[in-house]
Amino acid sequence: MISPGSALLSPRGKVLESGMPRFFRRLREGVFDEADVERRAKELADFVETARARYGLEAPVAVGYSNGANIAAAMMLLRPQVLAGAVLLRAMVPLAHPPKADLAHRPVLISSGSRDPIIPASNSTELAALLASAGANVRHSIMPAGHQLAQADVAIAKQWMIGSNFSPAAAPLSG
Repeated sequence: MISPGSALLSPRGKVLESGMPRFFRRLREGVFDEADVERRAKELADFVETARARYGLEAPVAVGYSNGANIAAAMMLLRPQVLAGAVLLRAMVPLAHPPKADLAHRPVLISSGSRDPIIPASNSTELAALLASAGANVRHSIMPAGHQLAQADVAIAKQWMIGSNFSPAAAPLSG
């Protein structure tokens, strides 16, 4: 919906929580197993690089919601060369002490919910500041919503993709 005509690479998380696939383990809601976040982010980055080589893809734009957004943010911090940019829907800071990343001019859209019961507004603002301090061009939109996605998220992400001049060859990496 946000980038019609683009190639799509859509991995699924390998961690099961209550029968649902996730990209990494949580210790409890809002508290991540950071060693697992780091290991899984590097594993996903390896997968993306292999898929890029195999299918002749440009660096993808990650599009993730919640756990998928958090793994994409972790990838940007741990392996910044893998992604061309990111749309992070309902994301939070994935690592308490991330390494210094070089995200020079990488476009990032963060869409947060002002009434999100899972992610405090200060956390998504901290993520935006963290990525910006690494050099990313961050746009942080705060929607009048909770943790669920709204049609406005889709509209903002679609407009952001167009405005960021990503070609259809820059396949969204959805999670």
